[in-house]
Amino acid sequence: MSDSARGARERPPTRTDRWTAFRESPFLPATVLTLILAAAAGLFAGSYTYAMADPTPRTVPTAVVGAYREDPGRRFIAGLEEALDASVKLHPYDSRSAAVAAVDEQQVFAVLDVPAGGDAVTLDLSGASGASVAEVLGQAAQKVGRATGVTVEVRDLRPLQEGDPRGLAIFYISLAAVIIGFVGAIQLSVNARDLNPLERIAYTAAYALLGGFAIAAAVDWVLGALDLPFVQSWMILALTMFTSGMVFTMFNALVGRWAMLPTWGLMVLLGNPSSGGAVSWPLLPSPLGVIGQWLPPGASVNAQHTAVYFPGHQHVFPFLVLAGWAVLSCAVFWTWRHRHPGGR
Repeated sequence: MSDSARGARERPPTRTDRWTAFRESPFLPATVLTLILAAAAGLFAGSYTYAMADPTPRTVPTAVVGAYREDPGRRFIAGLEEALDASVKLHPYDSRSAAVAAVDEQQVFAVLDVPAGGDAVTLDLSGASGASVAEVLGQAAQKVGRATGVTVEVRDLRPLQEGDPRGLAIFYISLAAVIIGFVGAIQLSVNARDLNPLERIAYTAAYALLGGFAIAAAVDWVLGALDLPFVQSWMILALTMFTSGMVFTMFNALVGRWAMLPTWGLMVLLGNPSSGGAVSWPLLPSPLGVIGQWLPPGASVNAQHTAVYFPGHQHVFPFLVLAGWAVLSCAVFWTWRHRHPGGR
């Protein structure tokens, strides 16, 4: 060995040498992941706490019929807004049947009936429209009634099913579909790397169909927690799972091994707290209540909620949101499929 080679070998590594060795070692991605996981833990706790820890009404759409502009209705409404520290957005209807129809269409969360004369009002809530909103309104109405001298009768027009007294089962099954959806795509990318683009999309659809069926069967047939409109609920869960899986696959083509970061941020940190499943949208911070309806978790909760509790009043919007994200994800993945780490 020459003296120059021996000297180069014995020379202490410089800072550049150490950085180059560290950058090319497995310790760099491990260190980055450690920092990311620590930040993700704080963001996860913070996002859910921000959305759910202290639900506060902002604007509560409420149908009104009768003499609501006169006492005792006017006095009661003013007291209710003061008690809630929020706006009770009134939607007048000519008849109670029209107001109830608005509840079924999920345009309003309650019906306030104020008969002419007397000191009594009737507040018809809808637990199925949002258990958290119904609870807040019901408790506030009783207190305001006592404070204003107005007799308040509180009823539940659309109660929740017995197996779902808190109205959380739909949130849980939608959450399961979202998380298993992108976890499945992660597993395909790790354990079935050689799948070609069309095969990857096909297998994502396959596990989404089977997974959606398994979730619906477990909740309805096995546990009896919810009486589901089985085929419709199954298809909603399958579409949710497929969309979630393709969102990860899209990001995997765009950013490679870091695809979990935008997927987790979009679907879990932002999407699930703003979905309205655990806390109804009138009680969410205003930006979340708007954003959540345009994200897959919120669309899934909305579609499933209507299918279970308001059959015959299904809206097309949540399906358009889910389908839009699915088509966008597939299109982006297909366009940049050459960048995806898998394939033969």
